[in-house]
Order: sequence, then C-alpha cells, then structure tokens
Amino acid sequence: MILEKTMMATFNLSSFNSGPFILLGIPGLEQFHIWIGIPFFIIHLVALVSNSALLYLIYMERRLHEPMFFFLSILAATDLILSNTCVPKTFSIFWIGPQEITFPGCLTQMFFLHYSFAMDSAILLAMAFDRYVAICFPLRYTTILTRQIITKIVIGIVSRSFCIIFPCVFLLKRLPFCQTLIIPHTYCEHIGVAQLACADISINIWYGFAVPIVTVTSDLILIGISYALILHTIFNLPSQDARWKALNTCGSHVCVILIFYTPAMFSVLTHRFGHNIPHSFHILIANLYVAIPPALNPIIYGVKTKDIREKIILLFFLRGTK
Repeated sequence: MILEKTMMATFNLSSFNSGPFILLGIPGLEQFHIWIGIPFFIIHLVALVSNSALLYLIYMERRLHEPMFFFLSILAATDLILSNTCVPKTFSIFWIGPQEITFPGCLTQMFFLHYSFAMDSAILLAMAFDRYVAICFPLRYTTILTRQIITKIVIGIVSRSFCIIFPCVFLLKRLPFCQTLIIPHTYCEHIGVAQLACADISINIWYGFAVPIVTVTSDLILIGISYALILHTIFNLPSQDARWKALNTCGSHVCVILIFYTPAMFSVLTHRFGHNIPHSFHILIANLYVAIPPALNPIIYGVKTKDIREKIILLFFLRGTK
C-alpha cells in the first residue's frame, strides 16, 4: 500500500510540469525596473531596425553576394531571433510587472535562446574561416568557398546547434515541478528552470555546463588558430599599406567576437562558480548579453566595412536628398 501511494505521488509530481511559470524580473532592483526597461526597449528597436536593414541591403545589392556577407546575413537573422526571443518579454516585465509564461512557452523560449547562442558562436567561427581563406589564400578564395562548400557549412552550423540544444528540452520535460514556479529572472533558461524541480538535476547541471563550455571553447580555439595564421600571413606582407588593409578587414569581426563571448562566458561561468556574485548583477549581465550583441553587430559591420558603409549612405541618405 505504501509503495502504491509512493508510485502515485511520483506520477502526480512528474505530471505537474505544465506551469505557468512566473518571471519576476531582477529581484532587488524592482524600484528601478521602469528605468531599466527604457534602454532595453531602445536597444531592441536598434536591433530590429539595424539587422533588418542589413538583411535588406545584402539581399538587394548584388555586389554584396559574397561568402562573407552571406555569413553576415545569417548572423543578422540569428540575432533577430535571439533579440525577439527574450527582450520584448524583458521590458514588458520591467514596465508591467511579473509575467506568466506557460511551460511549453518557457521551453520554447529556452530552446531558441540557447539555440541562437550556439548558432552565433558557430557563425563567428565560419566567418573566421572566411577571413582566413580571404587573407591567406586570396587567389583561391572563390574556388575554396564555393556555393556547395558554403551550403555544407551552413547545414553543419544549423545541425550542430540543434543537436546540442534540443536535448535540453527533454532534460526539462522529464523533471517534476512541485513547488511555487517562480523564476527570479526575465526569461527562461535551462539551469534556471531546472533548479525549480523537486528532483535530482545533476544531469541538467553537467549537461548545461559542459556542453556549452566544450562547444564555445572549441569554437574559440579554432577562431584563435585562424587568427594566428592570419596574423602570420599579414606580418609577412611586403608593404605596410597591405598589412593595414588586411588587418582592417578583420577589425569588425574581432569586435563582434569580443562583444559576444565576453558577457556570454561570464554568464555561463557564474551559473557554476559565481556563488558570491549578487544575483541581481548576474541577471543584469545575462540580459545585456542577450540584448546588446544583436544591436551592436550590424552597427559595427556597417561602420567598419567599406562596402556596407557606402551602400547604407547611398540607401538612407543620398536617396533621401533626391
């Protein structure tokens, strides 16, 4: 009889995972929520406009139909997904108050958040490979990065990101949630949701920590190797002008790498080791890494890439004077 009751209780707990969850925002900074929401709203608008304009520009201009700009368009599309997955919910929490989200909605948000992050990391690696081929093998650039090779790279990026993140959905669905489903955050992410479960979440913790770290670390190592080879080639160029021009073509990509990886690595590591860091500070940084890179990436490329800069000036300024 006791065993039967235990089994029934276990069944009831395992089925109680339908939410809804309540997203609180940033605990401890509730009095500043309205003011914090304003820059997040502005940043979101900048991300929407700049990435949409960049996609339109690359699509319309034949001169930009090159591998580098194709990867850049994928980065812009992924940034739009990342920004729209979390930021609208974030500033609605800041302005209206704690928001409910269903369990399927929470899983969907979690999946696209982590999927976009994995996609961005892989795209930055592909762009580093593109710069490596362009600088180290300029005469063979078009023969190496053919349409077939680019298609295979994109399929690899999409497949790898999906295979890495999709198991997180099942790791959360298997958990019973038998306590108040309050998430002290502005969006659903894997470990934050798993911590609400009344069961052992060791698999979630190690998978959520090890897989992103291994993925990001391998991407960073390969990016570092690419740039080591790039710098070796650049410093062997005969003229200073040629060296400067080659370095300038990599400048925007390096800036985007720093903006993307620095807060992202901080956010991942503080989940595992940052027990002494104030929770409100961690949540704020986690929101910045979701909001700022999608807004800054197209601006950086627009300012530092000559072809894009000229097309933007022609499209938005010179045409308006005619």
